[in-house]
Amino acid sequence: MLLPEDDYPVHQTVAPLAVTMNGHPNAYDRFFFNGVHEDYYFALALGLYPNRGVIDAAFSVLQNGRQHSVFTSDALAGRVTQVGPITIEIVEPMRVNRITVDAPEQGLRAELLYTQATATIEEPRQTMYDGPRIFMDVTRATQLGTWTGWIESPEGRIVFDGTTSGTKDRSWGIRPVGEPLPGAPSTRVPQLCFFWAPLLTPAGGRHVMSFQDGEGHHLHHSGGQLPLVGCGDAVPTEGELAFTWRPGTRWMDRGSMTSGAETYDLEPIARFHMRGVGYGHPTYGHGKWHGGPVTAGESLTLSELDPLDYPNIHVQHIVRVNGTEGGLGVVEQLVIGPYAPAGLIGLLDGVS
Repeated sequence: MLLPEDDYPVHQTVAPLAVTMNGHPNAYDRFFFNGVHEDYYFALALGLYPNRGVIDAAFSVLQNGRQHSVFTSDALAGRVTQVGPITIEIVEPMRVNRITVDAPEQGLRAELLYTQATATIEEPRQTMYDGPRIFMDVTRATQLGTWTGWIESPEGRIVFDGTTSGTKDRSWGIRPVGEPLPGAPSTRVPQLCFFWAPLLTPAGGRHVMSFQDGEGHHLHHSGGQLPLVGCGDAVPTEGELAFTWRPGTRWMDRGSMTSGAETYDLEPIARFHMRGVGYGHPTYGHGKWHGGPVTAGESLTLSELDPLDYPNIHVQHIVRVNGTEGGLGVVEQLVIGPYAPAGLIGLLDGVS
């Protein structure tokens, strides 16, 4: 299958751009965006799974302690960035994106423009194995930006004037998606610990990513300082995250980030559940085939959620950044299985 983009001299294999030379069923290519404000939060994920023939997307808004989502999925044709009521337009590559959501049956509509505010950092390649089998092999590019436009949700209308910040995350490669693969059972210990923290301050972005084992040792780890647009390229920087933990959960109570010589206090002010854009969702998880085109919604009241129910474990905390530079950002946390720094010993036990 040829695409108009095949006219550009960017081929890395003998195949047209629409053809994935990696035959792994879990090959994927994903957009993730969020928007962060002290009074609300929204996120969008759109993923292509060429070896499964699936495209899906979800959009979710958190406001007034309620999280409303729309999920959509269909068969993949080419390398489009539209499925159901959700469209991402690449206005200027790695710089400007337009997002449209038109899902009135789920109470969600949006017209949004994302504009890059910082340099983009390429996180080191993240590869993990399940015995001899590849489990994950991912590249991720992260930048911070600002939003204009509007959202309508069951909680009301939000208007963005360019002062609301957010993150753009483009990732691709192989990761667990869709229906489980056939074959022998996994040999991996059921343990996964992932932290991801992009912050925006007046001086630019700060970023730390870490996969850790059950003892808290880094499996993959990176940090970076992301200057504002026009002020230089991203600079890899030593960075660390540390947390105190909320009893009865697998979530932070308070946190800190070191980035180079600076230390930032991270104060959670709200919590977004990543199931709202498909991550770990029991029905609308990424890459699943639903028999044809489908669009559905979900509304959650956060105070009613069981913090130790598996679909609710994966969260992004909206954090207020306190330090020599203030700001806002998110701390994403997914902790499954034993994790000694938090005193966790079981699969889904809570901090005591």
